[in-house]
Amino acid sequence: MPELHHELGMTDLEYTAVIDTLNREPTEAELMMYSLMWSEHCSYKSSLPHLRDLPSDGPQVVVGPGGGAGVVDLGGGWLAALRIESHNHPSFVEPYQGAATGVGGILRDVLSMGARPIALWNQIRFGELSDPRVRYLFDGVVSGIAGYGNAVGVPTLGGEVAFEPCFEANPLVNVMCLGILRSDDLVPSGSLDNGDVAVLLGAPTGRDGIGGASILASASFSEEDVSKRPAVQVGDPFAAKKLIETCLELASRRLLVGLQDLGAAGIACAASETAAGAGSGMDLALDAMPRREDRMSPAELLVSESQERMLAVVAIADLPAALEVARRWEIEASPVGTMTAGGTLRVFDGDSIAAEVPAESLADGAPVASRPAAKPGYIDEVWAAAAEPQAPLDVGGALLGLLDQPALASKAWVYEQYDHMLGMGTVVGPGHDGALLRLRGTQKGLAVSTDGNSRRCLLDPRRGTSRLVFEAALNVAVTGAKPIGLVDNLNFGDPEQPGVMWQFVEAVAGLSDACRSLEIPIVGGNVSFYNSSDSGDIMPTPVIAMLGLADPMPETPPRLDAATDGMGLWLIAGGGDVPDFAASAYAKLMDGELVGRPLPADPVLGKGVIDVALQLAGGGHAAVVHDISEGGLALALTEICMMSGVGAKVDIRDWRILFGEAPHRVLVASDRSNLADLVDLGDAVRVTPIGRFGGDVIHFGDAAPIAVVEAAAVWRNAIPRRMAGRSR
Repeated sequence: MPELHHELGMTDLEYTAVIDTLNREPTEAELMMYSLMWSEHCSYKSSLPHLRDLPSDGPQVVVGPGGGAGVVDLGGGWLAALRIESHNHPSFVEPYQGAATGVGGILRDVLSMGARPIALWNQIRFGELSDPRVRYLFDGVVSGIAGYGNAVGVPTLGGEVAFEPCFEANPLVNVMCLGILRSDDLVPSGSLDNGDVAVLLGAPTGRDGIGGASILASASFSEEDVSKRPAVQVGDPFAAKKLIETCLELASRRLLVGLQDLGAAGIACAASETAAGAGSGMDLALDAMPRREDRMSPAELLVSESQERMLAVVAIADLPAALEVARRWEIEASPVGTMTAGGTLRVFDGDSIAAEVPAESLADGAPVASRPAAKPGYIDEVWAAAAEPQAPLDVGGALLGLLDQPALASKAWVYEQYDHMLGMGTVVGPGHDGALLRLRGTQKGLAVSTDGNSRRCLLDPRRGTSRLVFEAALNVAVTGAKPIGLVDNLNFGDPEQPGVMWQFVEAVAGLSDACRSLEIPIVGGNVSFYNSSDSGDIMPTPVIAMLGLADPMPETPPRLDAATDGMGLWLIAGGGDVPDFAASAYAKLMDGELVGRPLPADPVLGKGVIDVALQLAGGGHAAVVHDISEGGLALALTEICMMSGVGAKVDIRDWRILFGEAPHRVLVASDRSNLADLVDLGDAVRVTPIGRFGGDVIHFGDAAPIAVVEAAAVWRNAIPRRMAGRSR
């Protein structure tokens, strides 16, 4: 059926590979399974060769890339599970359900390790808010994240929101989840026995989401593709809550020998990956699958991506106890499969066989796509043009202009829709550099920061990505937590374009360089390609989600709202004061130019600043420890002043230092007389007093003062006034 494989997004070479694998023509059900499992979204066929050498080992790593989620050791018998995923294309087609089911999927990924999901973060990017459809997408995505997370009982503690024209027809919706578990509750993998039973838990199977992975996440699309709404799943957070509790009880009672989310490609993916991971086969009975629609074909049942479903594997002796747990939680539980020897996945439709394929060929057999990579022509052009924006007419006016940019303004309009106090473990919540949670019953704290910068990565994907790793590490260090592991979400355009593939390869190299320098393992990640539309590819957008451990957690962790009258203001940095305006917020405000080459990360200085920030935050020496990033020193100080309700005076007159975005810099508010005497600086880091907090205005050198209340009014209203008229 050569015409059908084209409709399913397969190449002629891939179709031939299926025939060679089976030694025959595939059935319709088999072809549907291969088309999805070999799609870009499921197989990583374009990216895998470049990801294999990323550093993923370390003494704290329990489960690395390839599992349902990465797992790291927190000590004392505690583990943390973390995962990040994208739901970009579904969120363009149907923003509320696309974002909501993205949250549901990432919760189940963490759950598959036996971990209780305890917090969520999101990285979302849209076009400019002047466009009515962008406002519709933005509103729908935020509502979807809030609606699902709040209802399922998992707090959303932060993230990042950005706006660029390239995301107008291709928004990005990346969601990260953190879970915790006792080491004894980690669900085993790869140790299944013949005769073990596969039990389908959760919602009945319907036609929603059929083909979602290949149709929406493995190809470019245009605005006409809103007709693909049937490929977007529909979520039920209340069913998800019951499913979470069911799986956690099964794990705590040691009734599980395997647990797999039914996400992309549905039960075809869950069954084949479970069998392949154990070096086994599986007999799967479609007649045993509960369904909510009539006359569903074997292909539809196999690849449906209906939400709130998990595939649990239990020993046959434990089956009655497992079914009883599900019954008490009012979760439908149906034995649908049996583990077998030989490595074959056989799918029965009544008495007939709908599919009979090697499980490993589905899970790990996709032909690798060797994509050519070539530096795009724009790179040499932008590097040759120095980023030299014009001087501001006045510092205050430029600062107010930055505060009015939605990407830099207060995100309260977003995070006030999220419940960030669920579970009562939040110590530092949304609006700060990193969120901090208390691990109840211990002295430990867990910090997370998610960071991205599309503009900088467009100018230099390697340097831009490397700097993101250092920034994310710094953002957890300022809470008093040591960075211990990360997951990444790599969002790029069409990989069939050599320029896009070059961006990806360079970004992966920058990611690897930075993680090796900081000795931070990558325990998982996601690649999202084909983020392109009729108007072109998105900017390269790698996202870094960093986990930090504070053990013990500081009694009073630094916060951006903790500066008070009389405190000193300090700059933690090193090297020369070299301003960097390439991809800066100031350059975008003043002339809109996106040129230049960003400064590279400095491994020695970067690590030194992270260490000093960690000493100050963890040692109780500072009320505020704040990373200087987009908008530069001027914006960072103003954020402290607005959130603390206090003015400040800074002894800096050079606007280049105020608005430049050189890496590895931190502002500190402290009542200590000499911070340099309280920490081990090493050879690279300088601690410099640059001013003092007090009053109700902000003075930058001899520039005219800016009233804190005036700045705060602009900052807090930038997004709400643009979203006026849209429901919340």
